[in-house]
Amino acid sequence: MTARTTAPDPAPDLSSNDPNWWRQAVVYQVYPRSFADADGDGLGDIRGVTQRLTHLAALGADALWLSPFYPSELADGGYDVADYRDVDPRLGTLDDFDAMVAEAHRLGLKVIVDLVPNHTSHQHVWFQEALAAGPGSAARRRYVFRDGKGAHGELPPTDWQSVFGGSAWRRVPDGQWYLHLFAPEQPDLDWSDDEVREDFRTTLRFWCDRGVDGFRVDVAHALVKDLGEPLRDLGTPELSGERALASMAPGTHPFFDRDEVHEIYRDWRTILDSYTPPRTAVAEAWVPGPRRALYARADELGQAFNFEYLQAPWDAAELRQVIADSLVTAHAAHASATWVLSNHDVVRHASRLVLPPGTDENAWLLTGGHAPAVDAQQGLRRARAATLLMLALPGSSYVYQGEELGLPEVAELPFEVLQDPIWEQTGHVRKGRDGCRVPLPWTATGPSYGFGAGGSWLPQPEWFARYAVEAQDGVEGSTLELYRAALRLRRKLLQGEDLTWTDTGPADVLDFARHEGWRCVTNLSDTPVPLPAGEVLLTSSPLEDGLLGPDTTAWLG
Repeated sequence: MTARTTAPDPAPDLSSNDPNWWRQAVVYQVYPRSFADADGDGLGDIRGVTQRLTHLAALGADALWLSPFYPSELADGGYDVADYRDVDPRLGTLDDFDAMVAEAHRLGLKVIVDLVPNHTSHQHVWFQEALAAGPGSAARRRYVFRDGKGAHGELPPTDWQSVFGGSAWRRVPDGQWYLHLFAPEQPDLDWSDDEVREDFRTTLRFWCDRGVDGFRVDVAHALVKDLGEPLRDLGTPELSGERALASMAPGTHPFFDRDEVHEIYRDWRTILDSYTPPRTAVAEAWVPGPRRALYARADELGQAFNFEYLQAPWDAAELRQVIADSLVTAHAAHASATWVLSNHDVVRHASRLVLPPGTDENAWLLTGGHAPAVDAQQGLRRARAATLLMLALPGSSYVYQGEELGLPEVAELPFEVLQDPIWEQTGHVRKGRDGCRVPLPWTATGPSYGFGAGGSWLPQPEWFARYAVEAQDGVEGSTLELYRAALRLRRKLLQGEDLTWTDTGPADVLDFARHEGWRCVTNLSDTPVPLPAGEVLLTSSPLEDGLLGPDTTAWLG
């Protein structure tokens, strides 16, 4: 049977000084521009988040992670920050932010905010000063400016490539070039500059003083660069990406995962630990597991995202290996593991998990999600099973807005509405990440399905209606009710941070025990399998004549 809940348990009191609240928390990611629109301008805002916080409390989340809400021209969905200590006027004010934090805390929710320290917006006052000041100025030393190669400096200083495509260098009118590892509107800061370091110390204190409970650190592995002259060419564009890390000695890539970056986070930890309770932090660091453990050390950020799990295919052997390796990595840092299935940068897992192995996701997006065709029902079935598996694992689970509704990727977005800079910067080769950022459906009717009175900044498909919160609330067997039941039950069952594998069943079945009889069994095979003895507490799909069907997870007690 699929368990259901009609009313959430009272939210836990997370206002205590427990410094370890984060170790096994469920953190709900809010992408504010796509969550809820209170003022009807088509763009989600802070007051919209505040009005919908009861949804997170009813879901059973422990915290919300708020993606960037700072002043920005949205060249990269808000990750181009023009002011680190303010709110974008289109999204509200600092007073609105304070009200949101107060309401979250009243509901028992912690608040984590995104911090983007690798680069600013080109509209940031510092970058405008740098352009005006000219070569050799103190203002330019906050960024990575260099003269170009060639007889007249007409060639980029190096062959480094942007993560979003094309050269990582952009020339300015006076002839110098500046580094942008992402969009040209996102100039990279030079973290060897003392003023840069001190300004981010001020930013950390600013948000901690406003009641923020933690930080998610964007591109945490890229802050420090090897800028000694002459700058190093990499020889091939592919070496500019994360894949290059495997081809170089650890810590030696010119701009990714350099050993010196850890000095920055040790400095930050002294600030975060000066508050009661200590503020948390989690690194977005696309690095191999052993290197990821460095960011998660107690004297640094304390936790790091586990992207190997997100990238693992729907295969029992590979998932088990990733889970085992991830736990080893976390234990090496004396941290807890993190588990993620979707976020604002990847194809939603209700679609991704059902794509045939080896599918080029970008090519699939370019066809509007038609080639190969996706079985939406099977995708949802796998997504629900993957969720129960994830929530049973020891550590923190990060849930992306809309996955509790079973939302698949909106792959059919027409090219003319795309907002992600990846589309333009790659010359219309990569479609980008807009399909997972389409504003949420709250109601089954209306011009924006309850998102706001003025439509939505990305078009919502008609099929969103059947995934709306309103369409699932209180409906037995719905994905929303499954999440509510799972999070409520998880809170009651949770103890310790270990698991024990059971190896007596079929090879395509993952079976492990946590503690006190709590057991999780996931069938990744094509046929139903018998369940081990025990009381069935929750299943991701109904049992089939008492058997655990394909693509189904059960919790036993």
